[in-house]
Amino acid sequence: MYRRLVLAFLVVAAAATTAALVRPTAAQAHWPTITANVACDLQTGQLTANYTSTAWPGLGPDPTNDPSRANPLINITLDGGVVASGAYTAPNYSFSGSFTVTGKSAGDVIEVAAVAVGTWGNGEPGGYVLNWVDLPVPECGTIGTGRFTGGGNQVTVGGAKVTRGLTIHCDRLLSNNLEVNWPGGNKFHMAEHVTTVECSDDPNIIQAPPPAPLDTLIGVGIGSYNGTDGYTIEFTLRDYGEPGSSDKMAIKVYQTANPANVVLNVPLQTLTGGNLQAHFDQPHK
Repeated sequence: MYRRLVLAFLVVAAAATTAALVRPTAAQAHWPTITANVACDLQTGQLTANYTSTAWPGLGPDPTNDPSRANPLINITLDGGVVASGAYTAPNYSFSGSFTVTGKSAGDVIEVAAVAVGTWGNGEPGGYVLNWVDLPVPECGTIGTGRFTGGGNQVTVGGAKVTRGLTIHCDRLLSNNLEVNWPGGNKFHMAEHVTTVECSDDPNIIQAPPPAPLDTLIGVGIGSYNGTDGYTIEFTLRDYGEPGSSDKMAIKVYQTANPANVVLNVPLQTLTGGNLQAHFDQPHK
């Protein structure tokens, strides 16, 4: 891979990774070029590669409409296997498309290439000039499998302290942990199973690093207050990125049978300690 001559390389670190490389392997002025990106579909958890392939402009008086750039068959390949095809035709000599990437994990590198198969408009044979793009595969998951954790020192907000082991998943499975302590020796411990949970990703909030499919989690759970069952907690977690000094949290604890009996009410506000972190999820039960 590294013995190739690289004229341009661009990587955008976000939900998509983009690169464009040009390999001038022949003297023709019409070999294929390709740009591509690999993006994660947060609704399906699938990786999708989007590409655009264009014939390199000719050197004639009108390079935007140069018949020599025509080619009736250009194969798009993924790691050497054909996944799509197209043709260079006037006036743009360019085409775009997408395909699903399977069997890859975060950190893998895939090679997307455009290979000229048909004969060029000026009679030059195809099949031996190509352009490739090497793409690091991003981490991918669905919003439904994201999670939040609380780290650093104990998370503190509005005088309340949340245990270091805060873990809340975006599904309604078990393995959740949330305990809140506040002045006067008060403590609420949430049961592992949340009642409701909603996760979302606000494009105006940059929560990375690391990459995650969400930045906000709103949940409701039941548990015990000072050792007595029958209490409900409503909470909001919002990750504004590192180092966590801008992260926000809201907490409300009340008696389930009598919602007017509120024992703790912390409106959404910036943390005074600790760090909230959004993640892609990991297997749990």
